[in-house]
Amino acid sequence: MQLVVARIGRAHGIKGEVTVEVRTDEPELRLGPGAVLATEPAAVGPLTIDSGRVHSGRLLLRFVGVADRTAAEALRNTLLIAEVDPEEVPEDPEEFYDHQLIDLDVVTREGEEVGRISEIAHLPAQDLLVVRRPDGGEVLIPFVAEIVPEIDLEEQRAVIDPPPGLLGEMEDEDGRGGEPGGSGTR
Repeated sequence: MQLVVARIGRAHGIKGEVTVEVRTDEPELRLGPGAVLATEPAAVGPLTIDSGRVHSGRLLLRFVGVADRTAAEALRNTLLIAEVDPEEVPEDPEEFYDHQLIDLDVVTREGEEVGRISEIAHLPAQDLLVVRRPDGGEVLIPFVAEIVPEIDLEEQRAVIDPPPGLLGEMEDEDGRGGEPGGSGTR
């Protein structure tokens, strides 16, 4: 199975280094020297990591055969993809691969059905669970412990504790649901 582990950013310096936006919680495992990564677009790769270092809080990589700024700049926005055993799980029990989360049922703590995870959006500030609602709509759930306190892979579900308004519903002062943008009274 393939897993996106990084996106190449700008060239850094004149010797072929690039900045990378890391998309894995295990960069030392996936982005170490000697790692061979597939790419998207595929025509750019595969790329073999020659060396890596951290500079001002950003990971810089150099690839075999990429020797100057021009070649490095041509790689900008390329996704780096690692081949991962589908049975492999992260060492930290609080971490998950995207493929483990896709198609999980999403329910509130009270057991109310919210929908099913269709995608994981990796944004700079945080990851979002893209949840397809039973009515065909979508809701974006920040993938943080305060809002998603439980992932149960055996039961194939994610339990959420959404703050008011996250699911598109407003609450009255007494906690009853109302229509978005409405007064909440009937």
